[in-house]
Amino acid sequence: MQIKTKQGFGTRAIHAGQRPDPTTGAIMTPIYQTSTYVQEAPTVHKGYEYSRVSNPTRTALEANLAALEDAAHGICFASGVAATDAIIKSLRPGQHVLAMDDLYGGTVRLFRQVFEPFGIRFSFADLTDLEAAERAVTDDTALMWLETPTNPLMRVVDIAALSEIAHAKGAVVAVDNTFASPYLQQPLALGADLSVHSSTKYLGGHSDVIGGAVLTNDDEWAEKLRFQVKATGAAPAPMDCFLLLRSTKTLHLRMERHCENARHVAAFLDEHPKVGRVHYPGLPDDPGHELASRQMRDFGGMMSFSLADDDIDKAMHVLSSTEIFSLAESLGGVESLIEHPASMTHASVPREDRIRVGLEDSLIRLSVGVEDVVDLIDDLDQALASV
Repeated sequence: MQIKTKQGFGTRAIHAGQRPDPTTGAIMTPIYQTSTYVQEAPTVHKGYEYSRVSNPTRTALEANLAALEDAAHGICFASGVAATDAIIKSLRPGQHVLAMDDLYGGTVRLFRQVFEPFGIRFSFADLTDLEAAERAVTDDTALMWLETPTNPLMRVVDIAALSEIAHAKGAVVAVDNTFASPYLQQPLALGADLSVHSSTKYLGGHSDVIGGAVLTNDDEWAEKLRFQVKATGAAPAPMDCFLLLRSTKTLHLRMERHCENARHVAAFLDEHPKVGRVHYPGLPDDPGHELASRQMRDFGGMMSFSLADDDIDKAMHVLSSTEIFSLAESLGGVESLIEHPASMTHASVPREDRIRVGLEDSLIRLSVGVEDVVDLIDDLDQALASV
């Protein structure tokens, strides 16, 4: 009889990092709402000293998230931006970061406006083009920063191939895995060094918590990042960690429904006469479809589209005309959201930079939730019919 050595994703999502409370038998990890811990002696303690450094609820969450990506270490932060910030703070002036040219606006803002003035150099390239990536990596490149699928154009980059290119130059590879979640994509298994999440999104899944996480197998990077949490105070609160632990238990179930709904919504938009291009790797004619089919378990719940006549006024009308899709930033919650990247999530990116990578002023981004898909399609249909 062959013994199964690795539990399935759903089992790990529900149980990893957690055990019944030894005092009461409570099946849910308690919220350790404390700032400090009583010590037996100045040099004798029970593993916890001060909650900015560590907290039992956070420890359980970190072990849970690490298990979901088969990582040796999970380090949690107060937000996804704080997780990104901690990685870049581990670099030094003069070092170079090569990033995908289609990134979340907040990441670009952090790179350009916060860290460039301190002497860390950033450049941006179309990393879907492996030859362009090879040309863009230099001897000074310390970090390659990827998103896949990207925000908001849903471009898919080859994690394994880019990791080989980066590692040949001695660079570390970080992948923002927020759009895919650990259920759909495993960057570390594909060669990346760091997998980064805004756990606010699919990991949280209920639009009620802000958080971030980095998963890694690299002991040195884990130590660096834990130091950043301790030294800069980027720690998540115990209640936030509890909410995330509650949410990861249903991650696999939610992601399956997000993906199923998104496939139907994308097919509807792709055939609609008032819609121009639909950006969704689940469509067979999408440029990233073949790579996503190999690299991901499924295609996710995110997509974007433009109108056939690229009319900004009509796009604004559509954005304000939905009834089930809520006009709001963020993504990954059970409820469906619609937003305008150019004026919302990517407003901090200069217009010429947005247009250069293909982010038109009329682009609309959808986070497809887990409602009944017929209702979602009807809602988009009536909004499009109004223009």
